[in-house]
Amino acid sequence: MRCVTGLLFLLGVLTAAAQDTTPIQASPTAAPSPLKPAPSPLKPATYSQAHVDQPYVAMTFDDGPSAANTPRLLDMLKQRNIKATFFLIGQNVAANPDIVRRILAEGHEIGNHTWTHPQLSKLGDDRVTAEITKTQDAIKQASGFTPTLLRPPYGAITPRQRQWIENQFGLSVILWSVDPLDWKRPGPSVVTQRILSQARPGAIILSHDIHKQTVDAMPATLDGLIAKGYRFATVSQLIAMNKPKLSTGQTANIDRSHNSKTITPTPASSATPASSNAQHPENTAPAKSSTNQPATAPAAQ
Repeated sequence: MRCVTGLLFLLGVLTAAAQDTTPIQASPTAAPSPLKPAPSPLKPATYSQAHVDQPYVAMTFDDGPSAANTPRLLDMLKQRNIKATFFLIGQNVAANPDIVRRILAEGHEIGNHTWTHPQLSKLGDDRVTAEITKTQDAIKQASGFTPTLLRPPYGAITPRQRQWIENQFGLSVILWSVDPLDWKRPGPSVVTQRILSQARPGAIILSHDIHKQTVDAMPATLDGLIAKGYRFATVSQLIAMNKPKLSTGQTANIDRSHNSKTITPTPASSATPASSNAQHPENTAPAKSSTNQPATAPAAQ
């Protein structure tokens, strides 16, 4: 009898222990609210400006990083709490990885500007792939960041290449709406005057941080834009503010889950960059257009 009683007592203890290890189910009202998902990235497209209802512009700097000039420019931007977008050449990334890390650490955006600065419109797909992927890899190796933006050197890119790059690499192609032709080294005051006179809300402003004159022009340029009431955004931030206007040849695809419209850009009619006898410092090729729009593609509307 004692044996039976002992066994019953032992079974009771084991049963109680098993119940104690059963997870406690929280009441439905105690469960934390799920986090809202981050907005989905915009579908890659080609932009030379954005349509915004506030006075935002995007400052962009090509061809760096430059050991001599980019740190000085970063100091100027930091003093004014301005965020910009830097389109980097892969070879310069490999030579200056510390500057790449600083650009990102200070809240700026980085884009791909190819490895050797060639005219993509004159290259086959294999060579274009190498130019893009080698630079993507260099930026990621230097900083851990993978760009989502590409600026083709000289703005030289065909409509087919734009669509292929957007689909194959998931990169938006970024051109510009303001070009001070600073690569011709007209002097700091001229660079400033050209940018201030051409700037409009939604503008993507082109310049080059490899040139001392350009960086020398930035204090007056940035302060002048501020005095005119402009605010600054990275290219991706500017695109996110884009409020497209429908026009002939465009279609609007409504994303009902976000109650927003995505505009399908009309393909560019030409991909031949403007010609010039002047030489770009990185490579002999047609110069960037002297008009406010790149010679190779219109803005994505």
